[in-house]
Amino acid sequence: MSDGFVGSGDPAYEAKVLMISVAARMAGMHPQTLRQYDRLGLVQAGRAAGGGRRYSVRDVVLLREVQRLSQDEGVNLAGVKRIIGLERLVEQAQQRVARLEAELDAAYRRIAELETLASGFSRGDLVPTNRTSTALVVWRPRRAPGR
Repeated sequence: MSDGFVGSGDPAYEAKVLMISVAARMAGMHPQTLRQYDRLGLVQAGRAAGGGRRYSVRDVVLLREVQRLSQDEGVNLAGVKRIIGLERLVEQAQQRVARLEAELDAAYRRIAELETLASGFSRGDLVPTNRTSTALVVWRPRRAPGR
C-alpha cells in the first residue's frame, strides 16, 4: 500500500488527532462512510475524551486504499478487510525480520570482536569448556626461568 506521504515512520503519522470531518475531507469521502468502515472494523478510529472519532494520517491513507480496492478493483468490503489484515501481518513480519537481522548483525560483530581478542593468545592459553557444565579456569602468569 503506497501512501504517498513522506515521513510515514514519523509518530505524527500514527497520531489519532483528525476529527471525522477533516479525515473524511482528506479521504474524499462522506463522514457517514467513515462511521460505517469503523463499525465494520476496516479503519478503526480512536476516541476523543468526549467520544468523538479521531483519525490519523495513516487512517486517511487506509481509507483511500479501502475506497480504491472497493471501487476500482471491485473487491467487496469483507475482501477488503481480509486484504488489510494480511497486509498488517506482512508488515509485522517485515518488522520482525528487520529486528532479527539487526540482532544477527550485532552477534556477528561480537563474534568478530571476540575472535580479534582471541587472536592475541597462543593456542595453549585457550581452554575449551563444555557449555553444559560450569568450569573454573585459573590463570597465573608464567615465571621467567631462574626466578
